[in-house]
Amino acid sequence: MVITGHFIDHKWRLQKRVLSFVHVPPPRTGLDIADDNAAYNDRASRRLKEIFSRVRKLTCGGRLFHVRCCAHILNILVKDGLAMIDSVIGEFHEGVKYNNNSEERLQIFSNITHQLQIQDRKLLLDVPTRWNSTYDMLSVTLKFKDVFPRFAEYEPHFHHLPNDEEWAHVESVCTNVISGSDYPTSNLYLIEVFRVKETLDKDALSKNDFIKTMVTKTKEKFVM
Repeated sequence: MVITGHFIDHKWRLQKRVLSFVHVPPPRTGLDIADDNAAYNDRASRRLKEIFSRVRKLTCGGRLFHVRCCAHILNILVKDGLAMIDSVIGEFHEGVKYNNNSEERLQIFSNITHQLQIQDRKLLLDVPTRWNSTYDMLSVTLKFKDVFPRFAEYEPHFHHLPNDEEWAHVESVCTNVISGSDYPTSNLYLIEVFRVKETLDKDALSKNDFIKTMVTKTKEKFVM
């Protein structure tokens, strides 16, 4: 396990330093790490805070010693909201995977997009643990909404066609609620978090009951 320190220097630039490498005895599977990560972080932070408090005065009485990961919180928040369309996301995921698993299918799909004069040619498959990749998959797949029914005519074993209501839900989610961000660093995250709050506040008043319900559920995690 590598321990890394991150800080903002006097010119407001993000800096990173490797502090140490620590041997962690097996077994330490990915499942173990996922289950214990938060608990171990909290325990380690409390212990370090106690040690440092004995030898030096911590800034703001130590209140800023342990800062929660904004990117992780945002990931949990969005995934909680996306749970409302989890089954649709599953259909999108399986549909994209089915298409990408065969060169012949890819060619058929590409030919249809050419016929419909759609500029994009390639679908994206998400990584389930990363909400932004799910957003990318959904937003790109929406561009091929008219392609999928025609693709199913050529591929009788393709059974991953969302209905009109499901397409509408995904379009509403991508348009109104979530978007990607390439700026998770601490010197920029406050603006991003404020944008999230503005978006949630606005869509909490939406006339679309589906979006309103999703946003209400998401805001509960945001204020926590």
